[in-house]
Amino acid sequence: MSDHSHGTHEVGEIPPANTGLIWRTFFILSAITAVEFTLAYFMKAGGLRTSIFVIMTLIKAFYIVGEFMHLKHEVKSLIWAIVIPIVFIIWLLVALLTEGGSIFQLR
Repeated sequence: MSDHSHGTHEVGEIPPANTGLIWRTFFILSAITAVEFTLAYFMKAGGLRTSIFVIMTLIKAFYIVGEFMHLKHEVKSLIWAIVIPIVFIIWLLVALLTEGGSIFQLR
């Protein structure tokens, strides 16, 4: 009979968890969140603070998608097929918010 075990593990044995990767991800996301809270506490409310929050939130979102949804291990064309539409959606939102705010200046 052939051996159907995969890798060096015995049948029924669970491979060890990669806790180092999980802790690294935890500390990176915690550091970004700590910077966000620090900026929220010390910076005056305005467009710059909001822009920094949006950028940092996008960084965390891309990191979460890359790590937990395993997107960073995919083919580069799949990553670009996801990232490019997101960039255009963000551009559209910025354009709509900018143009939508100008209605108050016309009155």
